[in-house]
Amino acid sequence: MWVRSTMTYRTSFFLSAFGNAAIQLLDFVAIWIMFSHVDVLGGFTLPEIALLYGSCSASLGLADLFLGNTDRIGVRIRDGSLDTMLVRPVPVLAQVAADRFALRRVGRIGQGLAVLVWAVAALDVEWTAGKVLLVPVMIAAGAAIFGAVMVAGAAFQFVAGDAAEVQNSFTYGGNTMLQYPPTVFAKDLLRGVTFIVPLAFVNWLPALHVLGRPDPLGLPGWVAFLSPLVAFVVFLPASLAWRAGLRSYRSTGS
Repeated sequence: MWVRSTMTYRTSFFLSAFGNAAIQLLDFVAIWIMFSHVDVLGGFTLPEIALLYGSCSASLGLADLFLGNTDRIGVRIRDGSLDTMLVRPVPVLAQVAADRFALRRVGRIGQGLAVLVWAVAALDVEWTAGKVLLVPVMIAAGAAIFGAVMVAGAAFQFVAGDAAEVQNSFTYGGNTMLQYPPTVFAKDLLRGVTFIVPLAFVNWLPALHVLGRPDPLGLPGWVAFLSPLVAFVVFLPASLAWRAGLRSYRSTGS
């Protein structure tokens, strides 16, 4: 319904999608300007950072397109409008994700993929079959990891009532962090986003393998291929937390 409504005014949709892409691209423009004054950042060149930027931006764009509206669950919990979703013969999570579905968010995906394509063309990397395959797997698995974080954040809102910004700090904040090389961050932070909230599997670890660079934490090379498994492992407790939160829902009492 929301897609049909959006495409009723196609010019407006294309302008919104283009504007969304242009705004998101400003992040990379800032990085580009930074490299007009330096040759490397944390030992990484501009094409290498573009690989990080493009991959995590495309992953977040995919997750945001399908699950980005989960951050609105807090509003429905507070005003009791979640009740209307509970009586429909459709999974509540699917309804929450589809609520006010914003197709214009494809702009973020498009600009991320455009930067990624430029990075792949500009990189001086010996491409093997494994590295070529790892790039799309990295994007898909990264989207699943971001999606799991969004679902977990939505589940937390059943307890907190209004924690959309907490959720966004891990998704949009994590995306901003992953745009930069891991070598510029402290080891404790790297351990946290690897073993606690595994955002490093979105793009850092796979991209380091593609670039032929060692992991700052000294992890073995095969860890770069674990992103799909990590996405599944993260989604499992996130889905259980969502179900637990939904069972604890008691409406507004009015």
